[in-house]
Parts: sequence; structure tokens; C-alpha cells
Amino acid sequence: RNSDSKRSQIVMEKFDVVIIGSGPGGYVAAIRAGQLGLKTAIVEKEKELGGTCLNIGCIPSKALLTSSDHFVFAKKEAGKHGIVIGDVTMDLSKLLQRKDKVVKNLTGGVRALMKTNKVTTVEGTGTITAPGKVSVKNSAGETQEIETANIVIATGSVPIELPFAKFDGQTIVSST
Repeated sequence: RNSDSKRSQIVMEKFDVVIIGSGPGGYVAAIRAGQLGLKTAIVEKEKELGGTCLNIGCIPSKALLTSSDHFVFAKKEAGKHGIVIGDVTMDLSKLLQRKDKVVKNLTGGVRALMKTNKVTTVEGTGTITAPGKVSVKNSAGETQEIETANIVIATGSVPIELPFAKFDGQTIVSST
């Protein structure tokens, strides 16, 4: 640690490859690099691995959609099959708990795959500071400097508002 600096700085060992971003592109790249015997690190700014798709986009949406489909079937379609169901209601709290459990199981699976393939997980925002150097600032303000022979940028994408159609959370929504 460098006590002369306002931010503490940690120097890490050298890696063969550092992947910035742990979404579907990043975590698959990290797994494969680990399988090939490369000393690998993956950098992720969020607490959980998996990126937007796994944590707030595709997977949670599909989990909620599946629950919604079951609700509609019970409410409107079951009778057509001779299945009589009484008053059908939705327990939103349980629906959201199920969605959270699905996401937790999958993010836990990605974390386990990192461990199985000997990939070092580094939490924080990665910045390429020079050829072969990645600086990672974590939520506590600490900075780690990582040396690497190779860098893979797998930071995904972010939604962008159109000037004439701002996100309002009702009619116009983002992936988040």
C-alpha cells in the first residue's frame, strides 16, 4: 500500500490476460482462458458477475415473464383444458423473490466457474492506463494496478436516450 497517496494503491501480480467486464462475453472469455492454462483475472464493477443480461436484463425479465405466463394460464386458459381454478391472484412479493433466486443461482454459478477455472475476480472499475496495465478502483476508493500480457475489453453496452424520447419509466423504458 502507498500511504503517501490520498487513495491507497495495491500492486497485484502479473497475469497472462485480464478481462474487463463479466457479462456473457467476459465470463466466457475468462473461463476459456483459464481452461487454456492462462493466468487470468476478470474485472467487474458490480458486486455480482454476469453483467446486465444476468443481473438486471435478460434473465430477470425472462423469470418474470415465465411467472406472468403461468398467471395468465391459470386465470384465462386452464378452464379450456377442464382445469377449474378458483380466484387467481398474484403475490408480487413471492414473484420477485423467485426472480431474485433465479438470478442468485445463476450469478453463483458464474462465480463457481471462475473458481473452478482458476480465474481471479477483481471487483472495481477497470481502466487501461498503459499497454499491459489495468488500474482497478473499488467502491472503497482503493486502486489496484494489474500487469498483464493481454487485455480483453468486454464491457457490454448501455442504453442511450433519444433526445425526443427520454426514459420516463412508464411509456419509455431502458433495459434497466
